[in-house]
Amino acid sequence: MNKARMRYFEREAILHLVISDDPESGSIELSPNITAEYNDKGELIGIEILRASDFIRDSLAESVRATVLDSLK
Repeated sequence: MNKARMRYFEREAILHLVISDDPESGSIELSPNITAEYNDKGELIGIEILRASDFIRDSLAESVRATVLDSLK
């Protein structure tokens, strides 16, 4: 079994999550700036997030906002 790992390329603001060391056979764009990579069996082997700092900031802000709104109910 492969060990998952993460690499961040600060200059380009790219976050690459590696799930498997299998060779990449293809990829599919899940949403703008997020790509899933798969092997020849169609299994997920990695995820690449472009503009990762913005993505993480926006995701955290959305999560906090939802939590605060939910607590006001």
